[in-house]
Amino acid sequence: MQTSVETLESLKQKATLWLRQGISPRRLALTLALGFGLGCIPVVGIPTALCAMVALAFRLNQPAIQAANYAAMPFQLALIVPFVRLGAWLVPSVAHSSINLAAVMHAPLSTVTHAPVQVVAQLEVLAGQALLGWLLVAIPVVLLLTATLTVLLRRIPALAAVEAAD
Repeated sequence: MQTSVETLESLKQKATLWLRQGISPRRLALTLALGFGLGCIPVVGIPTALCAMVALAFRLNQPAIQAANYAAMPFQLALIVPFVRLGAWLVPSVAHSSINLAAVMHAPLSTVTHAPVQVVAQLEVLAGQALLGWLLVAIPVVLLLTATLTVLLRRIPALAAVEAAD
């Protein structure tokens, strides 16, 4: 069984290998920023597959984008309600009063069994509002993260050597 020191050394070696795969700091920064931005999508279960598709489509580093995606998971969960509120502020919904969300929280099973169509319709509205809020925030965050990470990653000697070779 590996000790924590051996595990840490193993992770360092893997990170060094990823950094030496010929990825420029700018491309790695974009990969990490996209992974983090997509990882914050307020619909649970979507980010991993979406990150994989984006990485394949744009030939980005798959392990790096998935690592950033998983690093964003706590933020994804914490930002669901703020994104719903932002989306609701941007696009108020008349269907919002169709179901009492407090009742769903206190007695979810009885609410779902008595009014499943209304629950699904309400969740669709909330998910749409959350996605709108996320989209409004995600684009500037990804751009800012890409610029910031590019500057930081250029300070890593292994990556600076890759960029100089380009």
